[in-house]
Amino acid sequence: MFFHDKRLQYNARPERPDPVFARKLQEVLGGQWGEISVMMSYLFQGWNCRGPAKYRDMILDIATEEISHVEMLATMIARLLEKGPVDAQEEAAKDPFVAAVLGGMNPQHVIVNGLGASPNDSMGYPWNARYTIASGNLLADFRYNVTAESQGRLQVCRLYQMTTDRGVRDMLSFLIARDTMHQNQWLAAIEELQADGLEETPVPSAFPENLQLSEVAYQFINTSRGLDSQAGRWASGPSIDGKGEFEYVGDPQPMGEEIRELEDGDPLALSTAKKPLRVIPPGLGGGEQRRLAAD
Repeated sequence: MFFHDKRLQYNARPERPDPVFARKLQEVLGGQWGEISVMMSYLFQGWNCRGPAKYRDMILDIATEEISHVEMLATMIARLLEKGPVDAQEEAAKDPFVAAVLGGMNPQHVIVNGLGASPNDSMGYPWNARYTIASGNLLADFRYNVTAESQGRLQVCRLYQMTTDRGVRDMLSFLIARDTMHQNQWLAAIEELQADGLEETPVPSAFPENLQLSEVAYQFINTSRGLDSQAGRWASGPSIDGKGEFEYVGDPQPMGEEIRELEDGDPLALSTAKKPLRVIPPGLGGGEQRRLAAD
């Protein structure tokens, strides 16, 4: 269960209202790589964790912290929206709804949210539960988490450079620092998970290797003109998992059969058939008119 502390984890007070930047800040709240996404991913990863207790506790510790980041961003957005839109144009500023459109702010912040934050991205697209990643395989999830924290930190750093408001920058500097820790935390968790012998590359390691087509398991297939990609670590030498040798295939050839025409499907699916259709009059096909491929 959670307990709410009325104090924010860190400061979230801008120097002045800025509805345009409030819209931009929505991206790291309700975007694909925003705080809502990592909060939900970590919560479900923790709740679904079947591994040792230390991993479950660690996941839920960071998940709970992410709730506080959602709160901070929502509070900051609401404060950036205080007193209506910035006077981008003197005439437009007389009407907050007109100013919202002409000033570059998100009109939904006025019309739908009453000058408050929403679980949407910077373009007003709603947050989607499909952004939640919780596979039950900790190594797969931890690797995703590193990506999520990397993308999130990247976006917050970009936002930091898009404002001169010292209050906003103060909060963003905190989030940037926490993402630094979280990237390191997930990398450390990956290292420990492998050291504990719970999972390894390739994921899932428990799947029988003899069931994969081993001859292509460590091939790098060049699908570009030229051989520039041959210079990389991925093209030769021992594989990262230590179970094979990388092989560079500079001129790959198709291994499958030639594609031929598919057979006609069930006529009731109404797909385009190879032959013209003939009509079965009503009453002959169970009382319904049906169109079947001609013989």
